[in-house]
Amino acid sequence: MFISPAFAQTAASATSFIEAAAPLVLVFGILYFFLIRPQQKRLKEHQAMIAAVRRGDTVVTAGGIVGKITKVQDDGEVLVEIADGVKVRVVASTLTGVRAKGEPATSDTK
Repeated sequence: MFISPAFAQTAASATSFIEAAAPLVLVFGILYFFLIRPQQKRLKEHQAMIAAVRRGDTVVTAGGIVGKITKVQDDGEVLVEIADGVKVRVVASTLTGVRAKGEPATSDTK
Protein backbone atom coordinates (compact mmCIF):
# COMPACT_ATOMS: atom_id res chain seq x y z
CA MET A 1 0.00 0.00 0.00
CA PHE A 2 2.38 2.69 1.20
CA ILE A 3 5.55 0.88 0.18
CA SER A 4 6.14 0.26 -3.44
CA PRO A 5 7.17 -3.26 -4.50
CA ALA A 6 10.58 -1.98 -5.57
CA PHE A 7 11.44 -0.89 -2.02
CA ALA A 8 9.91 -3.95 -0.36
CA GLN A 9 12.19 -6.34 -2.19
CA THR A 10 15.81 -6.20 -1.17
CA ALA A 11 18.69 -7.76 -2.95
CA ALA A 12 19.50 -11.22 -1.66
CA SER A 13 22.68 -10.88 0.33
CA ALA A 14 25.19 -13.65 0.02
CA THR A 15 26.57 -13.81 3.56
CA SER A 16 29.30 -16.30 4.07
CA PHE A 17 29.26 -18.92 6.77
CA ILE A 18 32.01 -17.08 8.63
CA GLU A 19 29.98 -13.88 8.79
CA ALA A 20 26.95 -15.79 10.06
CA ALA A 21 28.88 -17.80 12.67
CA ALA A 22 31.03 -14.94 14.00
CA PRO A 23 28.42 -13.61 16.47
CA LEU A 24 27.79 -17.11 17.84
CA VAL A 25 31.50 -17.72 18.33
CA LEU A 26 31.86 -14.33 20.01
CA VAL A 27 28.98 -15.03 22.42
CA PHE A 28 30.37 -18.48 23.26
CA GLY A 29 33.81 -16.97 23.90
CA ILE A 30 32.35 -14.38 26.26
CA LEU A 31 30.32 -17.02 28.10
CA TYR A 32 33.37 -19.25 28.41
CA PHE A 33 35.61 -16.56 29.90
CA PHE A 34 32.99 -15.02 32.22
CA LEU A 35 30.97 -18.06 33.32
CA ILE A 36 32.44 -21.46 32.52
CA ARG A 37 36.14 -20.90 33.26
CA PRO A 38 35.66 -19.23 36.69
CA GLN A 39 33.20 -21.96 37.72
CA GLN A 40 35.69 -24.68 36.76
CA LYS A 41 38.40 -22.89 38.72
CA ARG A 42 36.17 -22.70 41.82
CA LEU A 43 35.31 -26.39 41.46
CA LYS A 44 38.99 -27.38 41.31
CA GLU A 45 39.75 -25.25 44.38
CA HIS A 46 36.85 -26.84 46.27
CA GLN A 47 37.98 -30.36 45.35
CA ALA A 48 41.53 -29.54 46.47
CA MET A 49 40.18 -28.16 49.75
CA ILE A 50 38.15 -31.35 50.34
CA ALA A 51 41.14 -33.55 49.52
CA ALA A 52 43.37 -31.64 51.96
CA VAL A 53 40.96 -31.94 54.92
CA ARG A 54 42.45 -33.76 57.90
CA ARG A 55 41.72 -34.57 61.51
CA GLY A 56 41.64 -31.53 63.78
CA ASP A 57 40.62 -29.00 61.10
CA THR A 58 37.75 -26.68 61.87
CA VAL A 59 35.17 -26.81 59.07
CA VAL A 60 31.97 -25.07 58.03
CA THR A 61 29.27 -27.11 56.29
CA ALA A 62 26.85 -25.92 53.63
CA GLY A 63 24.17 -25.79 56.33
CA GLY A 64 26.25 -23.38 58.39
CA ILE A 65 27.33 -25.87 61.05
CA VAL A 66 30.81 -25.22 62.42
CA GLY A 67 32.74 -28.10 63.95
CA LYS A 68 36.02 -29.92 64.26
CA ILE A 69 36.85 -32.98 62.18
CA THR A 70 37.46 -36.04 64.34
CA LYS A 71 37.73 -38.65 61.58
CA VAL A 72 38.05 -38.64 57.79
CA GLN A 73 36.37 -41.70 56.28
CA ASP A 74 37.22 -43.26 52.93
CA ASP A 75 33.71 -43.17 51.50
CA GLY A 76 33.57 -39.38 51.12
CA GLU A 77 32.30 -38.69 54.61
CA VAL A 78 33.84 -37.00 57.62
CA LEU A 79 32.95 -37.21 61.28
CA VAL A 80 32.51 -33.68 62.67
CA GLU A 81 32.25 -32.83 66.35
CA ILE A 82 29.87 -29.87 66.64
CA ALA A 83 29.73 -29.78 70.46
CA ASP A 84 31.32 -31.67 73.34
CA GLY A 85 30.42 -35.30 72.74
CA VAL A 86 28.14 -34.56 69.75
CA LYS A 87 29.50 -36.00 66.51
CA VAL A 88 27.81 -35.82 63.13
CA ARG A 89 28.62 -37.67 59.91
CA VAL A 90 28.83 -35.18 57.07
CA VAL A 91 29.33 -35.72 53.35
CA ALA A 92 32.71 -34.19 52.57
CA SER A 93 31.53 -32.39 49.44
CA THR A 94 29.16 -30.26 51.56
CA LEU A 95 32.07 -28.62 53.37
CA THR A 96 32.27 -24.97 52.34
CA GLY A 97 35.15 -23.76 54.45
CA VAL A 98 38.15 -25.29 56.15
CA ARG A 99 40.38 -23.68 58.75
CA ALA A 100 43.53 -25.49 59.76
CA LYS A 101 44.38 -26.21 63.38
CA GLY A 102 45.14 -23.02 65.26
CA GLU A 103 44.07 -20.74 62.44
CA PRO A 104 42.13 -17.83 63.90
CA ALA A 105 38.64 -16.97 62.75
CA THR A 106 38.83 -13.82 60.65
CA SER A 107 36.05 -11.31 60.40
CA ASP A 108 35.45 -9.83 56.95
CA THR A 109 33.40 -6.93 58.29
CA LYS A 110 35.24 -3.64 58.23
